[in-house]
Amino acid sequence: SHPPLCPPGIKCGGVLSAPSGNFSSPNFPGLYPYETECTWLIVVAEGSSVLLSFSHFDLEYHDACAYDYLQVYNGAARDRGNLLGTFCGHSPPPPFSSAWHVMAVVFRSDRHVAKHGFAAAYRKGSREGWWSWNVHPSILFHCPHHPCLLADACGGQLTGLSGEITSPRYPESYPNDAECRWSIGGASGGGPLTLVFADFQMEGGQGCGFDYVALFDGPTVAAPRLGRYCGSAHPPRTVSSTPHLLIIFKSDFNIGGRGFKAHFYSAGECQEVFTTVKGNFSSPQYPNFYPNNLKCQWSIHLPPGYRIKVFFLDMELEGRSSLTGGCDYDHLSAFDGGTENGSLLGRWCGRESLAPVTSHSNRLLLVLHTDRNTARRGFSISYVGVVPMNVSCTRTDFHIQIPVQSLAQLERNRIYLGTPSCAAHVVGRNFKIHTRFDTCGTESQRRNNTSVIISTLYIDFSVGDQEDIHQYEVQCEPKRKEASVTLIAGPDPSRLSQAENLVDAQQREGEAMDAREIKSQDTSDIVFISICILAGLLMVIAVVGLVLL
Repeated sequence: SHPPLCPPGIKCGGVLSAPSGNFSSPNFPGLYPYETECTWLIVVAEGSSVLLSFSHFDLEYHDACAYDYLQVYNGAARDRGNLLGTFCGHSPPPPFSSAWHVMAVVFRSDRHVAKHGFAAAYRKGSREGWWSWNVHPSILFHCPHHPCLLADACGGQLTGLSGEITSPRYPESYPNDAECRWSIGGASGGGPLTLVFADFQMEGGQGCGFDYVALFDGPTVAAPRLGRYCGSAHPPRTVSSTPHLLIIFKSDFNIGGRGFKAHFYSAGECQEVFTTVKGNFSSPQYPNFYPNNLKCQWSIHLPPGYRIKVFFLDMELEGRSSLTGGCDYDHLSAFDGGTENGSLLGRWCGRESLAPVTSHSNRLLLVLHTDRNTARRGFSISYVGVVPMNVSCTRTDFHIQIPVQSLAQLERNRIYLGTPSCAAHVVGRNFKIHTRFDTCGTESQRRNNTSVIISTLYIDFSVGDQEDIHQYEVQCEPKRKEASVTLIAGPDPSRLSQAENLVDAQQREGEAMDAREIKSQDTSDIVFISICILAGLLMVIAVVGLVLL
């Protein structure tokens, strides 16, 4: 007698926590019952993946699978962004490899038309071969077209919005004579795909003729080839021009390596670098729910001397952990210096109204982590580069100095105080503005019972018809000869409820506003001069009086 065909495990749903196993629809291979819903949650060791394949598949057909269907989720069931596919009819689903150690399978039948159902097998992605299944090898011969058990399983059809793929046995050395194909895409509403390699180490060689990874801009090898890579250098970030991407991994008969780990995203750009003096970006699919299982990075890199101020226009992520009170699930982090090894400026989650954050250097990295369930709207962010400047004042004058290298693309007449007639001059390596208080649109105001002199510094970054003028309020307190500068129009004036101080000579952490105060010594003294003039007048009057007498 022959062993049963892919024998079922749990009759209808449940948690499957063994390293490998089998399950099937109720009554398989007989007809499944009407109005049935079963959910299998497959959980393997953390750090592993779930490898799932189908040996038999026969469900009622509908072009939209609206009647009887089977769904596969990359994580806990019914979480938006986790659905890998919905299947019905007679064609079995492709093999699946989860991005996490959890996978869910949901089967549902309606009240009409029953079929024979399905049989499936799963295993933990590991270094083991197929003998680690601990079942009699003769079972294999009953699944000739879609074997229930796979040695060093790899490849498959991935239709989720995001995920992770690795070479067989990663991070251990991959096997010889291996060939894997991952066809990514086909998700409803999917756009171009982004592929980022987090790790890469393979046998090298001129032309990558031995072991290699090849990328194709479409579902088959007939599509344009995007690249062929080997060795230890990470392949560049790759963006397809279609909603499909084919990845082929191949090894020859000797010499291996650690292999690779890569992340893919089908929800817009998830790894971006900004070098412009201002910009904006948002989470994937914003304002719709972001996908699960993401790690997105936005790096801002401005010229030396700049600092970067980030404005949170909108943010709604998964909330804090009820156990720890921390942002343990989905969260956004900001790092000073441009790497995750830099100083942590903040870590946020939930739905909050956040104050702006300013870097202490010219580089800033923002990282979005999302876990395998519970998505939200995400965030929208704008940023502006804080132009490095030295602002000082005397009792009669403003002195403004900006390094030319910080505004190298601008002519001097694009930098002016109050009116265009008070444009900067180039002196050595600096743009300089030196003007008296009674010119260039300055005015006297009283703030906090103190008399101050106010003017506006304009820096015009406009290109063509795209107006982009940054405005800084320049303020002097003549009695103390102290100056400060404040951004009053930058990333989006309509979004800013109040002026944000952006320049801080002491860069004191914890202050809500940034201000740069630079004291300057000057021999001019309005009070002293006034006294001298008055004394002179009195002396003249006295002399004239003596002459007349």
